[in-house]
Amino acid sequence: MATKEKKGGKPDQQQQQGKQQKKQAKGGEGASIIAKRGEHAGAELPVPAPRLKGYYQETVRPRLMQQFALGNPHQVPTLEKIVINVGVGEAIKNPKMLDKVVDELAVITGQRPVRKKAKKSIANFGLREGQEIGAAVTLRGARMWEFLDRFISTAIPRIRDFRGLSTRAFDGRGNYSLGVKEQMIFPEINYDMVDQIHGMDVTFVTSTTKDDQAFALLRELGMPFRGDENKPVIPTYDGQRA
Repeated sequence: MATKEKKGGKPDQQQQQGKQQKKQAKGGEGASIIAKRGEHAGAELPVPAPRLKGYYQETVRPRLMQQFALGNPHQVPTLEKIVINVGVGEAIKNPKMLDKVVDELAVITGQRPVRKKAKKSIANFGLREGQEIGAAVTLRGARMWEFLDRFISTAIPRIRDFRGLSTRAFDGRGNYSLGVKEQMIFPEINYDMVDQIHGMDVTFVTSTTKDDQAFALLRELGMPFRGDENKPVIPTYDGQRA
């Protein structure tokens, strides 16, 4: 006669085979559900070009050539990259706070952020060299144009008591930086899922080294600067300005 297994002993082969069969059955059900859903309707269509990039090529570039009397199209200033940086000082005591910031940046930009580490130790702040204290994202190409489009048309109008962007934030080499106090201005962020409100620094890097050309470029793209005599330029992507 077969002896019974003691309590706490290993399960026999029949029990293991039964568990494997159940897992395979569950996996088959999940695969069938995915097969029923199928791919989305536009899966085989080509990815459309960013509309703000098309507006720049068709409208902004000729205006800048005429405004600055540029004969060579390669001399026209353009946007090279956008850098979004978030410093999380509380990550020294609570590393999980940085994980939340990284997830939010990924949702906002559509690109995985890079964790930034401290370059040197500061005893007064309890900071050690190599400790992660921030996150940054560098956007180029299509993602850069799409982010700028969403930032101008959707995020900036959601800023409280907005009176225009400062014109004194150029660095003298054609780059423009601004600070955002709340990540809630981006509609991609769910208010109920936010643990803590934090700001971020956004830097627009252009191909020119002159601030006046960089200012004209950003203004034509739709950036609403403070103290502008005319109303802010709002691109309508049909060759006209609103």
